[in-house]
Amino acid sequence: MNRTDRLYALVEELRAAAPRPRSARTLARRFEVSIRTIERDLAALQQSGVPIHAEPGRTGGYVLDRERTLPPLSITPAEATALAVGLRALTGTPFAADARSALHKVLAVMPGHERAAAADLAGRVRLLVPASAERRPSVPTVPGPVCEALTAGRTLRLEYADVAGAVTGRTVEPLGFLGGHDHWYLLAWCRLRSGARCFRLDRIREAVMLDERAPRRSVDPAELDMLGWDLVPLGELGM
Repeated sequence: MNRTDRLYALVEELRAAAPRPRSARTLARRFEVSIRTIERDLAALQQSGVPIHAEPGRTGGYVLDRERTLPPLSITPAEATALAVGLRALTGTPFAADARSALHKVLAVMPGHERAAAADLAGRVRLLVPASAERRPSVPTVPGPVCEALTAGRTLRLEYADVAGAVTGRTVEPLGFLGGHDHWYLLAWCRLRSGARCFRLDRIREAVMLDERAPRRSVDPAELDMLGWDLVPLGELGM
């Protein structure tokens, strides 16, 4: 069994045992490797976002949170390749790294033979990309507190630089994201300006999520001066 297949099998072994823990010694015996190898594998899974935690004590061990993981997916090699091709379009957006992480998680829970077939099919695909697109400056990832505040419905404290580089403090109520070819923005209600404003992600110097809940607000996109862009909700794209 190669390491990729062992990592997949480790997740399934812990899923089957959950909520009971499995010790590193038991797992090492199960997969016929050393305890040190199993501990490295478990650390790699944890670093990739798999919700595995260690329970201390004589009867402790490693436990997988089944509510935060996917069971093996009935996804075809063609569907997995389609996801990879579609996610390639996110290159140059704040979500490129998250897209790669999501694809890796999907592949990790596919059966081994289906995953191998998907890799073979993906290896036969080549994308034609304009040379200039590869030289575009990279867009920063979305700051963690911004995503957390949007999900939790909390306010944010931003240190934000204007076009001249002057930094001001803003308390904002995050509403969503606006994305375009050149820049990505946080759409938020700015308390300093008493209105909806767009904050370029690459100008956010610092973001801190506050304890205060953000009131629900509705903003008419027509009120935003976005250089005549058409704002298409993600839901209309099949999300």
